[in-house]
Amino acid sequence: MSPTDVTYLPESPAHDAEIDALNEEAFGPGRFARAAYRIREGGPHDRGLSFVAVRDGAVIASVRMTPVAAGAGRAQMLGPLAVRPAFKNLGIGRRLVALALAGQPAVILVGDEPYYGPLGFARVPRGQLAFPRPVDLDRVLAHEIAPGAVRRLAGEVCHAAQARTA
Repeated sequence: MSPTDVTYLPESPAHDAEIDALNEEAFGPGRFARAAYRIREGGPHDRGLSFVAVRDGAVIASVRMTPVAAGAGRAQMLGPLAVRPAFKNLGIGRRLVALALAGQPAVILVGDEPYYGPLGFARVPRGQLAFPRPVDLDRVLAHEIAPGAVRRLAGEVCHAAQARTA
């Protein structure tokens, strides 16, 4: 397969069923118990920052972004990122992440540093962020474009729609 065989598009409602099936295949039913899923239950993801990779008219990969808050800070939470097994290790996931990161002051995720580190993510200091369900704090990563944006994130992460305003 050539990289030119893949088209990258903003996510639309027409992609929802294929994205749901892709996430089921990638993460199984256990995905509903994860902290990130609990946060996503608080409100919608941002379709304008979420993307799909399409080949021959079918969704083969997807990344979603969800607006989150923690203390005075605001960011996007990346995930889920899923790629169909037959298309892994071809750079499709990395390309989707690059599209999703464009112009975001800060992006957080719970993921593997060996994968996300080369994409600009680093560990968030232990104790800076808390989650509504248990997470491995060594897997909490952030990508910062606007100086100080990650530092402003402090406390429990929630969907931005549920954040308290002062």
